[in-house]
Amino acid sequence: MNLTSALFRLLIFPGLLFAVPASWLFLWVERKAVALMQQRIGPPFLQPCFDFMKLMGKSTPLRQGINGALMRAWPILSVAASVGALGLLPVFPRSTGWSGGSSSGFAGDLILLLALLELPSFFIICAGYTSRSLYGEIGSVREALLSISYNLVFLIAIVSIAVSQHSFRLEDLAESPLSPLRLLGILAILVCIPAKLHINPFSLPNAEQEIYAGPMTEYAGPELGLWELAHGLEWVTMTGLVASLALPRTGMWPADAALFVVISLGIVLLLSGVAAATARLTIDSSVRFYWRCALVVAVLAISLPLLMRIKL
Repeated sequence: MNLTSALFRLLIFPGLLFAVPASWLFLWVERKAVALMQQRIGPPFLQPCFDFMKLMGKSTPLRQGINGALMRAWPILSVAASVGALGLLPVFPRSTGWSGGSSSGFAGDLILLLALLELPSFFIICAGYTSRSLYGEIGSVREALLSISYNLVFLIAIVSIAVSQHSFRLEDLAESPLSPLRLLGILAILVCIPAKLHINPFSLPNAEQEIYAGPMTEYAGPELGLWELAHGLEWVTMTGLVASLALPRTGMWPADAALFVVISLGIVLLLSGVAAATARLTIDSSVRFYWRCALVVAVLAISLPLLMRIKL
């Protein structure tokens, strides 16, 4: 990956310049779709942007010592991790006009992507405990339990796709043709996204009716605004990961970029419909779902390519 390609992906597309407005758009689509399914009006188009600007203009309660510094650091680190993960997504083919025909990835970048995708969840857990709030700690415990449950399925699904293509390079995975094995892996990833984004039926860590805002209970002002931005960036990153793996390559980067956005929006609508049609599960039910049902799909996805290699 050359410097021009890296900066373009990190700062422009699918990086910061695209991701911030896209995160507000995806949050609005989610809220609007749920409202319409529940026969409500829903928020205006620019409401997520207005909410962010309002929070950034408010004052933050003064917190002294290391806890105050850490509470300010966690949302910043979460935003940085999401932007870094977005910069790794293989939206464009190897040879495009803006990159000069050079490779836009590196060997093993899938491992770095997985690490960056896990960091926001880790920072949320740390934020709940750092706040020293009872509700924050309960939310962090729920986040940790849920993370252990869906991450097993998520990692097996990603590894199954990598094993089927004999590569841990994102470009190789994105440019390989779709197959039933790969579709199984993508399906398993889709099942994990609601838990990753804390939407129904897996909205346990931030269940307002039970524990207020969970790990975010003690946050306000710019810090809370950054958490909201990080949540929106996670929407863009997770839907973008599925879109890049399922994206049919045209060889023309404007068309690939447009398809990337369209597929991502379609996934947002799909998950919003699921969230509106389901109720929040208990922690026991959530863990059982991922370790019994979704794990079957993930194990099947990783077993089939291994069995095919043994036969060959």
